[in-house]
Amino acid sequence: MELHQLAYFVAVAEEGNFTRAAERLHVAQPGVSAQVRRLERELGQELLDRSGRTVRLTDVGAAALPHARAALAAVKGVREAVDELAGLVRGQVAIGAVTSAGPVRLPDLLARFHERYPAVEITLSEANSDTMLAALREGRLDLAVVGLATDPPPGIATQVLIDEPFVAVTSGVLADRAEVAIADLAGLPLMALPKGTGLRTALDAAFVREGLVPRIAFEAADPNVLVQLAMRGLGVAVVPESLGRFHEGELRVVTLSGPGLRGVLALAWRTDGPLSPAARALIAFARASYRS
Repeated sequence: MELHQLAYFVAVAEEGNFTRAAERLHVAQPGVSAQVRRLERELGQELLDRSGRTVRLTDVGAAALPHARAALAAVKGVREAVDELAGLVRGQVAIGAVTSAGPVRLPDLLARFHERYPAVEITLSEANSDTMLAALREGRLDLAVVGLATDPPPGIATQVLIDEPFVAVTSGVLADRAEVAIADLAGLPLMALPKGTGLRTALDAAFVREGLVPRIAFEAADPNVLVQLAMRGLGVAVVPESLGRFHEGELRVVTLSGPGLRGVLALAWRTDGPLSPAARALIAFARASYRS
């Protein structure tokens, strides 16, 4: 049994087609077919059902697939560990970020990291915090910049990057107030980030503590959109203080009093699974960057 045979088997199983698997592996299709046949003869069982238009796993193939993936991942891990000890950090890092991560200046961080570790391939995606925490636990992301309203869930470690209070911004109501409590917002049309974000979780929890329900008139994943809505007199936007103060000349910025009304942006990663050398390097780089 050879590693390339396992790689060919995994590719065919995932693509459901020998031709597409060959294209993905950049090898000739007959070679893929021949090597998978050799693997089946060595195991004494058929791994793939070739009778239909789409290649499917047999029961034996379905049982063998996770072990083949694990073997390939183990070999990749050995290579990465050797590279790391040799000072050659390479590989891939999949990172996610909330849309409201502007204050973190993530593009600048990733650009500096790329300058130091040019052999690391970085992919970036956006989603809300709940979605990305789930992706971390499932191994679909290596790292994520998330908003937190509570302690991180089990199996997730974090490094706080930004911690600031929320404020209310408005062009109409509350214009004569410097500070308000959550009860003062009851019944007003509010603009906030969607459910699943740290800001929205904290806002909803603050209303629950007062025995109230917020009147959410508008939701937007980008807090800048909330500010634009407030500028047009459509209600009161709840946003991080740094964003509110940036628009202080155009809008009234009102302090929110009460516990828990803070926005925490943190770099998060899983603790119950292996991290690649590239992911560990990015964590260390981010920690050093935000300490300085």
